[in-house]
Amino acid sequence: MIQITHLPVRHGNVPLRFAQGHFATNHSHINYYIDITFPKTRLSEAQAVAKQLVANFINNSPVDTILCLDGTSVIGACLAEEVTRSGFRNINSHNTIYVVEPEYNTNSQMIFRENIQPMIRNKHVLILMASCTTGFTAQKGIEAIDYYGGQVVGIAALYSAKKDVNGYPVRSVYDLSDFPDYASYDYKDCPYCKAGMKIDALVNSYGYSSL
Repeated sequence: MIQITHLPVRHGNVPLRFAQGHFATNHSHINYYIDITFPKTRLSEAQAVAKQLVANFINNSPVDTILCLDGTSVIGACLAEEVTRSGFRNINSHNTIYVVEPEYNTNSQMIFRENIQPMIRNKHVLILMASCTTGFTAQKGIEAIDYYGGQVVGIAALYSAKKDVNGYPVRSVYDLSDFPDYASYDYKDCPYCKAGMKIDALVNSYGYSSL
């Protein structure tokens, strides 16, 4: 069992939980596991995250749809409410914000069924993620939105180690200034593996499994 630590709250009322060690994701090996379980499932924390994220975006950028990755639909609903309250423009005829999640095919590509495609096509889409570390998942989201005819307006995350992905800005509550020694490595170049250090846990957007 890994040891989860609480980072002192530095941004609004948004707590951040993390563990330090040697962790493996689908894309890389990392030295910090950012635990976003409670912000994704606890309403009060989801609302706090949404308020902080809205403060990082300029309200002259229209938002029609929020694409929720990493199981962030609760935060997405709160974010849609905050965006609406803050006066963000949208261009769809319903004057509301769609909150959608992608489906994945057997090749792990994001797809949208015909009933969901109108919420992407010709819409300004904000990508919402739990964390953006390598940018790989965000890039897949960008590619899917482009494919279905939408326009990416930005990327939002609770934590991000990236300032932008494919030229699109990443706005986050916490970033590298909160974890200046955060590191991500290709598994072939991981210094912990080369030093013979065992992996503490397998981690992804659902959580972790200790080894």
